Amino acid sequence: MLYEFYEWNHAMLAPMRAVADATRLIYGNPLNPLAHTGMGRTVAAMAEVFERSTRVYGKPEWGLHDTFVDGMRVPVVDRVVWEKPFARLLHFERELPAGRRADPRFLIVAPMSGHYATLLRGTVEALLPYGDVHITDWTDARTVPVAAGRFDLDDYVDYVIEMLRFLGPDTHVIGVCQPAVPVMMAVARMEEDEDPCSPATMTLMGGPIDTRINPTGVNKLAESKGIDWFKQNVIMKVPFPQPGFLREVYPGFLQLTGFMSMNLDRHLIAHKEFFLHLVKHDGDPAEKHRAFYDEYNAVMDLTAEFYLQTVDEVFIKHSLPKGEITHRGHRLDMAKIRRTALLTVEGENDDISGVGQTQAAQTLCSSLPDDMRVHYLQPKVGHYGVFNGSRFRAEIAPRIVDFALTHGGKHGRAPVPVPDRSAEAREPALQPPEALDAAQTQPLAFAAPEAVADDAPAAEVAATEVPTTEVFATETAITPNEPEPAAPVETPVAVADGEAEIVEAGEASALHGHPAHAADTALVPPVLELPVAPAAPPVLADLEAALGAGAEPVPSILPEGFLDTAAGAPTIKGSPKLVKAATRPRRKR
Repeated sequence: MLYEFYEWNHAMLAPMRAVADATRLIYGNPLNPLAHTGMGRTVAAMAEVFERSTRVYGKPEWGLHDTFVDGMRVPVVDRVVWEKPFARLLHFERELPAGRRADPRFLIVAPMSGHYATLLRGTVEALLPYGDVHITDWTDARTVPVAAGRFDLDDYVDYVIEMLRFLGPDTHVIGVCQPAVPVMMAVARMEEDEDPCSPATMTLMGGPIDTRINPTGVNKLAESKGIDWFKQNVIMKVPFPQPGFLREVYPGFLQLTGFMSMNLDRHLIAHKEFFLHLVKHDGDPAEKHRAFYDEYNAVMDLTAEFYLQTVDEVFIKHSLPKGEITHRGHRLDMAKIRRTALLTVEGENDDISGVGQTQAAQTLCSSLPDDMRVHYLQPKVGHYGVFNGSRFRAEIAPRIVDFALTHGGKHGRAPVPVPDRSAEAREPALQPPEALDAAQTQPLAFAAPEAVADDAPAAEVAATEVPTTEVFATETAITPNEPEPAAPVETPVAVADGEAEIVEAGEASALHGHPAHAADTALVPPVLELPVAPAAPPVLADLEAALGAGAEPVPSILPEGFLDTAAGAPTIKGSPKLVKAATRPRRKR
């Protein structure tokens, strides 16, 4: 009855939400004099907070209409290219020039764990300039009629295999969070069957491969309760008049309640600050709050059979790391994976999939040679930061692209992403690069924002030929008890706004066609320097001559240390505007 009560509650609140929405519009209308008063903004803020707190959020839009490829803005259209009752395959089709080289083809397997695939909007956005991106778009189970049949973990694996066969060979599959397990199962089954459409690479990000390692609160809850508790307390039937009437599901509203209860204090503070921002008419923070919670509060139901089988096999029995996982009754052996290169990514502060749980895939895929396996631990990010946010765009996405370029077999070269240093200060969006001259149209190397050499002069480093270093070293699991690998030699690159950034040599080599695993004797191609040409400080004698008789400099506005005599002749340091102000003539009276 809980699901029915939830639906009745929202139905009864519908008139109140309509009144609240009308109140917000009236008191927010600029033609209303009260809208410009503190009382009017307070009433509008109260109405909006109430309406948003009682709303049933629908599936968000992708909102990805363009991207930048090779410095040009190109349109993007998301098209459904494959469809079954419980999932669709979306292709983000870019309108590229005819005859352009092929980019790596990515299949992102989105988590079927409560939120819609749009939660990975930032993941798709970061890969679009450098790859042909497809993503699984799972269907809300309460919208699928009972006549469509069941959908469990075995069906999930079948869907992934069918999508990989639809896309063809040389596809790079990415499993984000929960799909890490079924993606690994699908690849193992395809490798065992010697399927020609086995993916070229498999990237697993923050996935629960072995939840016995560093168990989190989520892992401990599953083990302590047992599968019978979940069957009795969280499985419900879809009420009338939903299309999936009488289908047994794990409801989305229960999942959202669990998500929010993990950090309830943060959510309460966020809504309080949202209210205060509305009263103060502070638009930017309020808009960011709306965008985040429009996505966060949009949840979907899961089929009961899929949810219970996943909890039982992954979190309670630990069937995958024990070698007992089966697909359609056939036991799968991860050691059969021999042709698909493996990249595992974890977040240092992940409180959903603990550090080491995803890395366990490296041990299970024992037949892979060392040059086909890479593990990367991203410092200072939690679970969400593994696949979204500024550090994902700057440090994780470039590694995924580099790994695909290194182990792909049929695509051409593609540029490595250039991180946006101001990404944390604004809405995530791809920005066009600065316009370059015709002679400078070589791709930019991306920067490593965390590794900055403070003790080496930029000019000395720039003049040094840097040997290629490996971006992805084998067995590079970084834990607090182990020393991090030696930092690669760094080369400064001048950017358009005049700020110095650092380029890792291994990453720069991968950019220009040298794989990250190339021989150490390979040299990094010249790093492009965008010209930053402030006017040179004029010599003081020339300034005095230019002033003419009867004029004199104005020394009173020169700050201490403004004159530089170290170069032989005294020069005035500073910007051209300051130099002009400091040396303007003064008339004699």
